[in-house]
Amino acid sequence: MSDVVDATVRERVRQLRKELHWHNYRYYVLDDPEISDAQYDRMMKELIDLESAWPQLADPDSPSARVGSPPLSKFATVAHSVPMLSLDNGFSDADIIEFDRRIKRLLQADEAILYTAEPKMDGLAVELVYESGRLITASTRGDGQTGELITSNVRTIRTVPLVLRKFANNEVPDLLEIRGEVFIGVEGFKRLNEDRLRNDLAPFANPRNAAAGSLRQLDSRITASRPLEIFCYGVGRVSGSTPTSHGETLQWLKQLGFRINPLIRYGISLKQTLEFYQELVRTRSQLPYDIDGMVIKVDSLELQHRLGATSRSPRWSVAYKFQAQEEATQVLDIVVQVGRTGALTPVALLEPVNVGGVVVSRATLHNEDEVRRKDVRVGDTVFVRRAGDVIPEVVKVIESRRTGAERAFIMPRSCPVCGSSVKRVDGEAVTRCINRNCPAQIKEGIKHFAAKGAFDIDGMGDKIVEQLVDKGLVSSFADIFRLTDDQLIALDRMGPKSADNLTRAVHDAKKIRLARFLYALGIRNVGEHVAGILAKQFKTLDTLMNAGTGDIEAVDGVGGVIAESVRSFFTLDENRKTIEQLLAVGLEIDSDDVDTMNETLSGKIFVLTGTLPTLTRSEAKKMIEHAGGKVTGSVSRNTDFLLIGESPGSKLDRARALGITIVDEEGFKRMIS
Repeated sequence: MSDVVDATVRERVRQLRKELHWHNYRYYVLDDPEISDAQYDRMMKELIDLESAWPQLADPDSPSARVGSPPLSKFATVAHSVPMLSLDNGFSDADIIEFDRRIKRLLQADEAILYTAEPKMDGLAVELVYESGRLITASTRGDGQTGELITSNVRTIRTVPLVLRKFANNEVPDLLEIRGEVFIGVEGFKRLNEDRLRNDLAPFANPRNAAAGSLRQLDSRITASRPLEIFCYGVGRVSGSTPTSHGETLQWLKQLGFRINPLIRYGISLKQTLEFYQELVRTRSQLPYDIDGMVIKVDSLELQHRLGATSRSPRWSVAYKFQAQEEATQVLDIVVQVGRTGALTPVALLEPVNVGGVVVSRATLHNEDEVRRKDVRVGDTVFVRRAGDVIPEVVKVIESRRTGAERAFIMPRSCPVCGSSVKRVDGEAVTRCINRNCPAQIKEGIKHFAAKGAFDIDGMGDKIVEQLVDKGLVSSFADIFRLTDDQLIALDRMGPKSADNLTRAVHDAKKIRLARFLYALGIRNVGEHVAGILAKQFKTLDTLMNAGTGDIEAVDGVGGVIAESVRSFFTLDENRKTIEQLLAVGLEIDSDDVDTMNETLSGKIFVLTGTLPTLTRSEAKKMIEHAGGKVTGSVSRNTDFLLIGESPGSKLDRARALGITIVDEEGFKRMIS
């Protein structure tokens, strides 16, 4: 092969690199891609092929240079030219109000101070140094004065620009030091741990540990395989002129190609800052990444300079921390719960502890394998985590606190509720009670049957179901529709009015869409989304009941495992008998609304936020799905519409940042009319 690179090849490589850098910026920074993933992949493949064929064209700043380098023997260290200080913490509105007063005292000013407030990422702080627009070094925060040099690892992160963008005819600074937070998002963390479990590796305890471990790999090829992301939040040294406020600085960094958190609020008052904190408290569990508080900064850079810093923290910034989501407590006992599918779930009974503002006394241990992996024993002191509405779970055992009196957990060989045999199927981590008439399974099955998304029977809560089964009034789904006022009045805390309301709700529930009926049956692996797919494809219950495994598996969005579950369910005589009993008590499965489903919103993805004037979220979701759309829980670049009501929260800010169409209830109804 000739050592002389053809001019056409050289120009094509240059053009591909330029375009790929641009599309990286559109995708990762603006959340507004101009090309499909497939087009991007084709361009990247072409570039890699050309660079492989012409190694003379190798360039460390190429978009293809994110696969990692050969392993290091150890990390070198580097001093930060401007110390990366830690922040003082506040834990209440009173602390933040005092912070504001202290700022005014130091400045000898009475006028209101404006702040920038941003979600406090639960990740790892890094410094990126650019010279003439190119990434030269990257380092960890370390002790604030000196950090470890992790340039090869950071170069693998797709949201880190290797080359800065020029904009508005401005040249990039000769020197620019960027501070940012590297993290792993919720979905990325889930996929990472699933992959580790498949490869018989121990899962990471939390996303922060996973991010920190990934950045400190001596082999950057391992780092390249991890789903690392970054949000940049400030600068160190910078040459040339800069904006006059922190908010303007972040917008400037975004134009240079850095990824900035779209939820950040700029130039807001103290009152607005405290309101934003409460908004983050409410919505943190919906975010696609973990945060542990909010960072508040004086917005004016001139005022920041006047305020200065102590030896350990800047005077112009404070971290308003959330209440702890993880606390230590003792395992008093380990009991076993039985679910609607017969699954036996070990649950730790805990010494009550306040976690994130909620008193926690129970935590799931998932299954027998998980108990063994974490080696949780009765009497252990453990860390317990609670995030949003997720059931609290045991994170890890504090082995140093063991006394030797702890007792190991043994999975029972018979059902703790009905005494029947239990079985663990090969390839599954779950042990199950094989008695379908087990009272625990009946109770959980009926709770599911009556819940929102299924029959949605108003008034039939968990405590009512418990009594109905315990008193022998309900042992099957059909029994629900035979209940009388007299039977209900005999229940605890059930008066004539409540009994009448419940029987009316049961009667109203007799007419149901096919999708909701399929979900209500509790078929393994069939959630609301899959139930909707099956209903839309097969139209009627009879057609689905008589479909073969191959016919079901051929449906887009339905795999082999789901197809086998569905086919097995309808093959069992007892399940067919259950359906016959439901039809015998007057149940009407409405297939017409599936047949006549309009396609107004076909393929469109909605996110709901706030309180709608006349519709419940459940009703709005049904209307969207009936029109061919789909509802997801969080706003992303794939979202088409945000349906908003009163007090919409941070989803509205993210939707605006991504340029997503925002509609209210009235506009939504016009869309589907």
